[in-house]
Amino acid sequence: MGGGMEPITEDDAFIASALERAHLPSLMAALVHITGDASHVNLDYPLVYEQLSDMQGGIREADRQRIRERALEALRRLRDGEARDPSVPPADVLRRMIDVVTGGKVPERYAPFLMDELVLGERTTDALASQLAQRGSDGFRVAIIGAGMSGILAAYRMEQAGIDYVVLEKNDEVGGTWLENTYPGCRVDSSNHFYCYSFAPNHEWPQFFSTQPELLEYFRRCADRFGVREHIRFGTEVVEARYDEATCRWIVRVRARDGGEEALTVNAVISAVGQLNRPRLPDIPGRERFAGPAFHSARWRHDVDLRGKRVAVIGTGASAFQFVPEIAGAAESLHVFQRTPPWLMPTPHYHHDVPDALKWVFSHVPYYDRWYRFFLLWMSTEGALPAVTADEGFEGDGRSIGAANELARKAMTAYIRSQIRDDPALQSAAVPAYPPGGKRMLRDNGLWLSTLQRDDVHLVTEGIESIDERGLRTSDGHHHEVDVLIYGTGFHASRFLDPIRIVGRGGVALADHWQGDARAYLGVTVPRFPNLFCIYGPNTNIVVNGSIIFFSECAVHYVLGCIAELLERGHGALEVHQDVHDDYNAMIDGANRQRAWGVPQVDSWYKNARGRVSQNWPYPLVEYWERTRAPARDDFRWTSPRG
Repeated sequence: MGGGMEPITEDDAFIASALERAHLPSLMAALVHITGDASHVNLDYPLVYEQLSDMQGGIREADRQRIRERALEALRRLRDGEARDPSVPPADVLRRMIDVVTGGKVPERYAPFLMDELVLGERTTDALASQLAQRGSDGFRVAIIGAGMSGILAAYRMEQAGIDYVVLEKNDEVGGTWLENTYPGCRVDSSNHFYCYSFAPNHEWPQFFSTQPELLEYFRRCADRFGVREHIRFGTEVVEARYDEATCRWIVRVRARDGGEEALTVNAVISAVGQLNRPRLPDIPGRERFAGPAFHSARWRHDVDLRGKRVAVIGTGASAFQFVPEIAGAAESLHVFQRTPPWLMPTPHYHHDVPDALKWVFSHVPYYDRWYRFFLLWMSTEGALPAVTADEGFEGDGRSIGAANELARKAMTAYIRSQIRDDPALQSAAVPAYPPGGKRMLRDNGLWLSTLQRDDVHLVTEGIESIDERGLRTSDGHHHEVDVLIYGTGFHASRFLDPIRIVGRGGVALADHWQGDARAYLGVTVPRFPNLFCIYGPNTNIVVNGSIIFFSECAVHYVLGCIAELLERGHGALEVHQDVHDDYNAMIDGANRQRAWGVPQVDSWYKNARGRVSQNWPYPLVEYWERTRAPARDDFRWTSPRG
């Protein structure tokens, strides 16, 4: 079956029923592949997506039926052996297909990027890895720190390129954040058909936004499927990585569970330790005095029975947003302490199962899955970025930064208030006073606010002044007695690579080099630290524009390109020039100041202690994709071993 699909054996009635669930623009594009007929993407009006849950983009009812009928006929002929093998149409037809699916004229700049993401031929990363494998790696060895999403990805590409590598993982299993975060309700907030490796699509996601156990199992399967697991040293913590200028190699000191230490010598180090892996506890006086069970959501105490208990939750960020509705009702009472409310993005299907019929479409209709993933990518590439961008000269009250941002604020404010019609006080407490996009916006299907309106749930907006043995005292003088205290207070996101000691050229420690303000060129390389590569490094996080897996795939492609250049030139190490690094970061800082998360009136974990946005990428996805296609030779200082 063309397009890597399973053969169709079902009868016409089943197929027709399954097609009722399909995303029609993706189905239209798939029909061009199946039939070779470009008229399948001919509509005399543009598609308009009011929101991502609108699967049809405004396609008229009569056209919907016609598309499904043509799809049924094409799939019947394919099933019965009466049709040609599905194929990739000419470039001009593909451009027309791209415009139709996205609902607008896509700029020419995006064509190479989108064609690569559609995986209609050999991807650029696969081609690069194949070239490296054919050339040979000359004994080049890489240490990858971490076996989470990015570590598995980096390991797969090293495996594909024939480069010797070892993965060093402090835990006893792969998965990273999806292994460590096991709190009730934990799930992804990017659509699963986009939140997966481009080279390992999953047609069996149980939900559109799947839960932690399903995500962990996916990464486990990938580690096994791609031969990565046998290269992982579990229960092994990296203590230090020190660069040896004489040999152009890194000496990586590791510690096993039993305390035994060992030194490994490698040519390059890839950090895949992530940003959200060190829980942050608030600096509240008396925190250590609390007598009952107290824990962070990322270290959930499953041995603590919340039934019949008075529970306090500090924080209303992404994690609390997911676990509070899950524990409400089990606890006798639940006090939720909020500093600032989150903006809520309407996502009615956030907890919905993927229908079996739609799973069938993903696995049986040639090329459909690729176009659907492409649709999700495009909608998160450009769709929301203008709404979080400042307009020059915009005069507002600080709650918005531009016309589009103001429209988003009004729409989400109306959405929030519509769920709290009879409680003005809660309406006021639930609507943020900062611009949309200033902090992480959360996907909502109504569960959060309905939970806050339960009789046994109490939202507390007064600041916490202290904690004692029996509970918390707030700024209004009230003492809240509780039995269990749960911190939903996020992570030390700006402490990149912490607590590993990284020592580069000239004996400079990375922590001293950064001095609390982590920066890297493309989020990957740092001056004075040759052959040290960061995945999910500084300024590669996302707010409204895509999946973090996309960024990690781009960064790993760039790392492969750097290794290829080293082997081609016969040098031992490369190090980004300081001026190249500085100019790049000045550009990033300037753009971040024009986004909602970078304006002075907003404080969030996106900013470090100096107030600089150290987390976020401020441009469209295509910009990062273009910049990571190949390393520019003049960007680097090239060195070779002495003697």
